[in-house]
Amino acid sequence: MQYRPFGKLDWRVSALGFGCMRLPTLDGDSSRINEPEARKMLYYAIDHGVNYVDTAYGYHGGNSELFLGRVLQGQYRDKIRLATKLPCWLVKAPEDFDRLLNEQLQKLQTEHIDFYLLHSLSKSSWTKVRDLGVLDWAQKALADGRIGYLGFSFHDKYEVFQEIVDAYDWTFCQIQYNYMDIDEQAGTKGLQYAAAKGLAVVIMEPIMGGYLANPPQPILELWDTAPRKRTPADWALQWVWNQPEVSVVLSGMSTREQVRENVASAQASGVGRLSKEELALIARVRERYKELRPIPCTQCEYCLPCPNGVNIPRNFKLYNDGLIYDNPARARTLYSWMEKPARAESCLQCQECEEKCPQSIPISEWMPIVHAVLGEGKPYKS
Repeated sequence: MQYRPFGKLDWRVSALGFGCMRLPTLDGDSSRINEPEARKMLYYAIDHGVNYVDTAYGYHGGNSELFLGRVLQGQYRDKIRLATKLPCWLVKAPEDFDRLLNEQLQKLQTEHIDFYLLHSLSKSSWTKVRDLGVLDWAQKALADGRIGYLGFSFHDKYEVFQEIVDAYDWTFCQIQYNYMDIDEQAGTKGLQYAAAKGLAVVIMEPIMGGYLANPPQPILELWDTAPRKRTPADWALQWVWNQPEVSVVLSGMSTREQVRENVASAQASGVGRLSKEELALIARVRERYKELRPIPCTQCEYCLPCPNGVNIPRNFKLYNDGLIYDNPARARTLYSWMEKPARAESCLQCQECEEKCPQSIPISEWMPIVHAVLGEGKPYKS
């Protein structure tokens, strides 16, 4: 296993971290973990050098923490650092901070959580927990030893990310990052900003939720041109590990084969391992994916604000992603999580946005199509 610096800490983290959000399950029920199989997977990873295990309050319907509490005892608990997250959406009052943390400690069967994150911060959730006093509370939890270090995971725009980084002396942060998301959310700019401030940076979604592991034929043809052969998943992982600002890359693994493959990938990883030619190939793959988009939206956001609150770029991105990564189910799920005013169904077809669009997209014509596919489950437009 390769090990990397973890921010300012005098500790080195395994290049691969074990994410406990996609453990094997029973009968298609995400809340029912196949514990014998999941235990074998986790122990294999730890036995092969993985020393960072990540979970959260809500993973597997709340059962991920319970599972880890049962299997991470004795030597296996001593070999790893454990990370879990405060479910900020459940916080309604200051007393919820203690209530939720104490519940997590009980579920994990531990008196100490090594790395504790404020989960899935956005502008609104950060403002809420900040104003409820989360930072003062965290200082007390650090002082009494219930948590070792404080960080946050993030899903919003770069400007919000920078605001949060600057608001506190965090030890680490966790961001979505892969070769397709260099300008999404925190992006490359956020990765470099956080690292320059001394934060360890934990990477989630390095394979884009599995999208990049099973590419369409035009992408496979590009990968096949490489002199050195890798799986699409390995290309994605090596691209992230190639960057010195990255501390650890989380993978939510569902099978023993995925664990074995990712451990092998991590063992071969390192900063600067990819050649200029390989990096150029990855850039070509990125551009080829973009060419496959049915809607030529560049996410420039010139169309915003919509007078009715529709998040036009987000709707287009979900629609495009569902098609080019051949995963409409995930696109529909993410669409359902959007607030209703932001969805395509709220478009009034006033066409004000179309005058501002540099790509001349007929937005008012696309919005009903986007909702029909993502909101009503109709097939993609051919």
